[in-house]
Amino acid sequence: MKRPTSEEMARMKEELYLSLAQGHIDVRDATRRMRKILGMNQKDYAQKVARISPRILSEFESGSGNPTLATLEKIAVPFGLKVTFLPPESWRMHAKKRIG
Repeated sequence: MKRPTSEEMARMKEELYLSLAQGHIDVRDATRRMRKILGMNQKDYAQKVARISPRILSEFESGSGNPTLATLEKIAVPFGLKVTFLPPESWRMHAKKRIG
């Protein structure tokens, strides 16, 4: 997989963060996007970045795996992301209207 230029990486990161904030993608899709931003395949991202088993990453991305919280954190941390609980989108929008 070809590594994107720094400009492409910055644009792709911005799109990733926006898609996550808007709830348009799930964590599996976000993980695939993070790998593509770095121009890495599953094996390289798993071993070199997240320091997890390539099998665990592959199963997670395909939807057949159920990683631990610690594993999800290892996947997310390189992009400054945190694994967290959020209230439903409808409630967050309602809360924004009440606060703002």
